[in-house]
Amino acid sequence: MTMPAFEPPSDFHHLTVLRAETIAAIELESEGVYVDVTLGGGGHSEAILRAHPGVRVIGFDRDPTAIAAAGERLREFGDRVTLVQSRFSRIEEELARLGHTQIDGLVADLGVSSPQLDEAERGMSFRREGPLDMRMDPTEGETAADLIVRLSQDELADVIYTLGEERRSRRIARCIKQALDSGELATTTDLRRAIVRAVGPRRVGGIDPATRTFQGLRLAVNRELEELGALLSALGRVIRPGGVAALISFHSLEDRLVKRAFLERDVWERLLKKPLIAGEIEQAENPRSRSAKLRTARRQPPTDREDSYEEFDRDG
Repeated sequence: MTMPAFEPPSDFHHLTVLRAETIAAIELESEGVYVDVTLGGGGHSEAILRAHPGVRVIGFDRDPTAIAAAGERLREFGDRVTLVQSRFSRIEEELARLGHTQIDGLVADLGVSSPQLDEAERGMSFRREGPLDMRMDPTEGETAADLIVRLSQDELADVIYTLGEERRSRRIARCIKQALDSGELATTTDLRRAIVRAVGPRRVGGIDPATRTFQGLRLAVNRELEELGALLSALGRVIRPGGVAALISFHSLEDRLVKRAFLERDVWERLLKKPLIAGEIEQAENPRSRSAKLRTARRQPPTDREDSYEEFDRDG
């Protein structure tokens, strides 16, 4: 196994969402090669490796902490595991570097992991005071603070509205910029305070008033929708005919992209018309799973027909 040089934290723990359902969906085959493009703590990869003694896993994650933690968890599987610190948008390039043209299946657990939310230094959550960072890979790219400085007030409002799905984005952007100009925007707590100043402290539908703004900024910092779009574009080339892709999304923007990709009939056969969701027991044990949706599709044999899309159906 390719081992990471980054030291894993002792408290890195991430509950694997829809673990059994995901492993069943990808239909493991003896000697198959499977990719986990969102390695996290290694839960899905471990389940794949334990389910069949002949399979191999290539695990991707842009977070060096996740790579290190998964390396420790998966050490027992030796050279059946290869870990790659990289954005999953580079999947074709990285697989080619490893000598693979196509794989037998792929899993993705999209979005931010529990350890990333829980570590104050990452600045992902308003529940813990930390710097305005929000990067999944803390070694590269601009931070949330950098983004807020760079964008105009109108551009910031557009990010919050489009990626955070926050209708009050104009007021929020104005208050964030005011806090920045007055030197009162150094931490996640400061950011939440500016948001509350704009819209008040009242929860709407049980959601904290800062939730959508934090989501929008995080998606923008990490370019998560662009990354997902690039991955979905590559899937039809890297997964062999008959192979299965299983993707778990946590909000409507991600799920919409996955659904549209799997509606391409010449490329994919949807295995379920509606997405799978976590059962009551899993939702009780892991509240994060309540918003999870698992969509799966099998790669169709190539055809000479032009790509075609059907309209969105009303179910799922």
